[in-house]
Amino acid sequence: MRRVLSIDGGGIKGALPASFLATIEESTGERINDHFDLIAGTSTGGIIALGLGLGFTASAIRDFYLDDGPKIFSTFGAFASLRQLRRAKYDPDPLRDALMRIFGDRLLGGSQTRLIIPAFDSTLGSVRVFKTPHHPRLEIDHRMKVVDVAMATAAAPTYFPAHQTEAGAVLVDGGVWANNPVGFAAVESIAVLGWPADQIRILSLGCTSVPLDVPTNVGYLTHNLGILDLLFQGQSAGSMGTAKLLIGDTTTNPRLFRIDPVVKSGLFTLDDAGKLRHLIGIGETAAREFLPTFRAVFLGDRKEAFAPNHD
Repeated sequence: MRRVLSIDGGGIKGALPASFLATIEESTGERINDHFDLIAGTSTGGIIALGLGLGFTASAIRDFYLDDGPKIFSTFGAFASLRQLRRAKYDPDPLRDALMRIFGDRLLGGSQTRLIIPAFDSTLGSVRVFKTPHHPRLEIDHRMKVVDVAMATAAAPTYFPAHQTEAGAVLVDGGVWANNPVGFAAVESIAVLGWPADQIRILSLGCTSVPLDVPTNVGYLTHNLGILDLLFQGQSAGSMGTAKLLIGDTTTNPRLFRIDPVVKSGLFTLDDAGKLRHLIGIGETAAREFLPTFRAVFLGDRKEAFAPNHD
């Protein structure tokens, strides 16, 4: 059996999937990293994926959100709004400093698990996916610093400026095209890694979704207040459909499991660090409910050791 973990983007709401995974680890006594053959993560989900791949416990990643989230998304009242009129809402330095403290100069090739981390090249207008060397043709990315990868996948337009890598590429958040990377993870599993579809099981973690009811006759401003939710949910639905089709997931034969609590519209935002504890509580509750299924589907034998194709 090949087990895949996919984690959505969602800014500070990444505390929810981090809490979900931490609760699973604390309840089972097993590390998430020991039971998944491939981890995909976009934006905040990419940071979680990188941490897991490098051997950090999910509880340490959850604590990262608690300790550093308020500093990364620090606002100064009206100043933050005025700043956003001319440039990104947040200074990237607190995020970079926090990531440097955690990851240091570690390289992507140091991951103990196969990783795929989406970003977007804003200059070329093309997708960019950072990958561990889990295939012979993947010869470049393993030499990249983990902090560079994390800053690129998390450079959400309007929230953070685009990130320029040491090589000079100008990259923005992978959520531009793959906020929910589960479809891409299924493609990687089958087309690149060659795993049989019927042997793949996927756990997909979201960062909350809201009920959408877009009226046909709506004002410009009202419509745009919910446009991000609409775009993210549309992309997510397409990604989920792709993954289900590829691995043969059906109602009677479930192979893809989605955790994405539905909450009241406006309850959480991408940058409201004041509700971290609330998000962590929702993640814990979701894990308690899903734990029996997790044990049955994802907690069998430990994964086969990952042997990179390049040092």
